[in-house]
Order: sequence, then C-alpha cells, then structure tokens
Amino acid sequence: MSTPIDEDALASRFPTAFAWGAATSSYQVEGSTDADGRGKSIWDRFVNEPGRVVDGSNGDTAIDSYRNIAGDVATIKALGLGSYRFSLSWPRICPDGDGRVNQAGLTYYSKLVDALLAEDITPWITLYHWDLPQTLEDAGGWPERATAERFGEFARIAHEALGDRVKHWITVNEPWCAAFLGYASGEHAPGRREPAASIAAAHHLMLGHGLAARAIKAADPDAVVSIGLNFYPVHAASDAPVDLDAARRVDGVQNRWFTDAALRGVYPEDIVEDFKAVTDFSFVEDGDMALIHAPIDVLSVNYYSRFTVTGNGGATSASAAPTGAGSAWPANEHIGFVSSGLPVTDMGWEIEPAGLTQMLVRLHTGYPEVALAVTENGAAFPDKIEDGAIHDPERLEYVQAHLAACADAVEAGVPLVGYFAWSLADNFEWAWGYTKRFGLVYVDFETGERTIKDSGHWYGDLVRRARTNREAE
Repeated sequence: MSTPIDEDALASRFPTAFAWGAATSSYQVEGSTDADGRGKSIWDRFVNEPGRVVDGSNGDTAIDSYRNIAGDVATIKALGLGSYRFSLSWPRICPDGDGRVNQAGLTYYSKLVDALLAEDITPWITLYHWDLPQTLEDAGGWPERATAERFGEFARIAHEALGDRVKHWITVNEPWCAAFLGYASGEHAPGRREPAASIAAAHHLMLGHGLAARAIKAADPDAVVSIGLNFYPVHAASDAPVDLDAARRVDGVQNRWFTDAALRGVYPEDIVEDFKAVTDFSFVEDGDMALIHAPIDVLSVNYYSRFTVTGNGGATSASAAPTGAGSAWPANEHIGFVSSGLPVTDMGWEIEPAGLTQMLVRLHTGYPEVALAVTENGAAFPDKIEDGAIHDPERLEYVQAHLAACADAVEAGVPLVGYFAWSLADNFEWAWGYTKRFGLVYVDFETGERTIKDSGHWYGDLVRRARTNREAE
C-alpha cells in the first residue's frame, strides 16, 4: 500500500452538495429474466450461444436484485451512500420494445424508487444499459432508425411513471460499447461483426439519446438529464507518424465522437473522413444532429484506465488491449495496444489515477457548459473471504487514488457534482460472466450472501466524514 490517505482531509476537498454513490445495471444484477411478463433482451440470447461468455454463465439469476429490493437498499444504507445509480430493463417494462407496457415491470422500479427515497437515497436512473429488447434486434437493432424512435417512446413511458419522484436521468450508457462491441467486434450482444452497421448503430444510439433527453425535458424542465460516456486518455507509443495517427483515431472515436455529437451537434470531421472507408453515412438525415444536440445538464464520465496505442497492429499486447482491441474501431484495424508498464487490474487494465484528473479537466475545458459526474469508476481484483471479511487492499488503494484524482480536478475548477463507484456489488460481468469482481460488496454467487469489503467500509467512512463536514458548515 502507498502512504495512507487522510480521510478527513480528502472528504473536505469535495463540494457540499456532492453526490456519493455506487452503480449497477439491470441485466447484471436483477436476474428473474422470465418473471412477471419480462420480455427477452439481446443479452438473454447472446449468453446462450456457445463461447460467448467465458465461464458459460448467464444473467438468469445474477445476484437476484429483482427479488431483493429491501436487501439491496439496506446494503446501500449500510455503506452510508446518499445516491444509487441503476438502470431500467427496457424489456421488463416494454417486452417487445414498443409502447405496450408491462405494468409489473414499472411496479418493480416504482417500489425500488420508493424504498430508496424512504432511506434518503437519491435515485439516478439510466434508461439504457445495453439490454435491448430482442424483438427490436430481430427487426434490425440499433443500426435501424426505428430503434431510436422506440427508445424515445420508452423514455416517455419511464418518465411518466417515475418522473414524479426521480430527477436524475442518464439516457444511454456507453454508446461506444453498445455500438462497437455489439456490432463491430461482436464481443458483446448482439454479437454482430458488421463495421458499417456499427457506425449506423452509434448514430442511432445518439439519436435515441437526443429523443429521450428532449422527451424528459419536455415533461419536466427541472429534470437533471445526462448521457454516460466512457473516456480514456490515449497516448501514442512513440513519436512515429503512424503511432501519432493511431492515437488520433482512437481518441477521436473513443473521446470525441459521442461527446462532440451530444454537446456540439457535430461529429469530428477527421473521424468522419476515416469512417468513409466503411460507410457512406446515408443513415444520417437532415435535422438529426440538431436532435442529438439536446440540452443536457450533466456529462456522466465513466473512467477505468488509459490506452497506449501504435499504428502497427501486430504489436498488440494481450495484457494492454481493451475489450475488442482494434476490431472495435471501424476503419482502424491496424491499431495495436501496448503496455506502458503501469500496474494492472484483474481485467489487465492499466491503473492511472492521474488520467482521471486529466480527462475531467479536458472535458471541462472543451465543453464548459455542463457539469460533470463520475458515474463509473472501479477495479476488478480476485477476492477471497478470510475469517468472514474481504480484505481487498488493491481495490481500496484504487478507490482512494481515484477519489484523490477527482479532488484534484475539483481544485482545478472542474464542476464535479458526484462520484459513483462501480460497482455496488459483484455481479454478472458481461462476456466475463462471474469471473471478475468489481463490487464494494462481495457476493457469494451460490447463496447470494453479501459481505461488505474493506474498500466498501473505507468508502462508506469517507462519505460519512463528508456528510459530517457538510453538517458542520
């Protein structure tokens, strides 16, 4: 471990109204995939295709959050957190993705919201965290414009049911993953490998964001609306032109494509030119960019790691490559990822807390009109129960260092309004199944028993110190 952090000093570095929370997503935690009228999602089909998930598992049970509202809320309360970010299962509410509503699905989320509010925990709802109704995928999925239009309708339905109690809304989580891991590399559901379709999917995900954001703001102008994007500092492996160009391309697709669309109403011209090798952009219609450029209040920042890239694709290091590697960047198949020698998590992701400060400052400088919130940040490490406790010093140090990085950004003038650890509890980690643990809370996947890890206890103590400082002011 590094030098211990002074928790009181760290807690005092954050704004008074700061949102302290943890995050989950519906498919990863709910289970009950056949319960109470829920329809099938693309993940329900994907996980049952041989070879898609490393341990052959699925989310049919996950950690059984659907049947354990009281237990989950008690866990959040025990951690001392004041906010909880969770996502709505689109097929649980609209089984076929259209306007026909499954009331049991809405009732579940209404009960969850009420239980949170009863404990003075603020709900932050994500409308789309990758579980597209399979019926819509069968009709073409996100590469089709109709999917964006259905998503706008879903946003209206969800807000009509929950907007009287919920003020914080994130439209789409990480459209980069949904588009390029789902439709280019095929490593996420629906598992397609169609580069041109992936770019159309990226556009329609952003169109869906715009339609959803406008629907929510039309219903409640005071709603706090956001989009969740995943960011990575991108470094060239050398000063060679081929490496510098690789860094430009990856940074453009990862850090500029979606942000420029949401906050400037344009796609970066250099990446448009790159993508013309794959698509003619005929799916972009007049007025689309204005729709995408919907007013939002917060940019939700998901941060885990950094990239070091080369233009020599053969130089890819397995330990340094992100999910999807070069195949997830259409028209960038030559790109490779190399290690810079930093420590890594159990995912093989390099640990660079300073990169979070860098990204927050960069985003505020480039897009000063919105506040920022870190809505995902965390690390997977192997955990074991020892004498009834979970000692996870590597995760604890990771959380400490990244919160210090957030405080550095605040002191640099970044309007940071919240931090949400990923994740509240160990869960189904997509194509990694149950082999990777990100949680502040340990879950026995056989019994469902929860045990707060050392990192969770430390984080909860920090939140309580911050609350005490607030009350003393």
